[in-house]
Amino acid sequence: MDKPNSAKLEVIIPAYRMHSQSFINVLDGISEEHARQRINGQTNHIVWMAGNFVNVRYGIAYILGLQEEDPYHDLFFMGKTLDEQFNYPSLKELKDSFYAISPKVYQRLLEVDDAQLAEIFKIDMNVPFVEENKLNFIGMCIGRQDYLCGQMALMRRILGYPGMKYEMDEQMTY
Repeated sequence: MDKPNSAKLEVIIPAYRMHSQSFINVLDGISEEHARQRINGQTNHIVWMAGNFVNVRYGIAYILGLQEEDPYHDLFFMGKTLDEQFNYPSLKELKDSFYAISPKVYQRLLEVDDAQLAEIFKIDMNVPFVEENKLNFIGMCIGRQDYLCGQMALMRRILGYPGMKYEMDEQMTY
């Protein structure tokens, strides 16, 4: 396993890599038609969930100083509400964005130091026990990605697909 510069990220690194694999696995075999289907008009669709997942990765990139821009930022930033009037990207386009940003974020997670992680980063949650810094923002992003993978896995089952596999692609190093 890659060792991060900051010991504070020793839990984050394996979680990030597992989420990378889970993202690919959970979308495996999903048709574009099913990826845009909502359940009883009430749920987010898989495309929205996948787009929000990728947008979170771009959020981590931003706070770590990477000059990368999510091409679908306006659709997904801060979990923007799904709007059926919007023209959402395809799963392929979202996967392409995922593949573009994920290794860069992973590399920065390995390089960042404790001083950078302690820098103030206003989240505006106003939760007294959550210090608003870069480390806690990254932790919240990891939690968000976990949640989104779980939601997409549930949608797989609701839409009649087999459960997500937990096979690992050892060639994916991020």
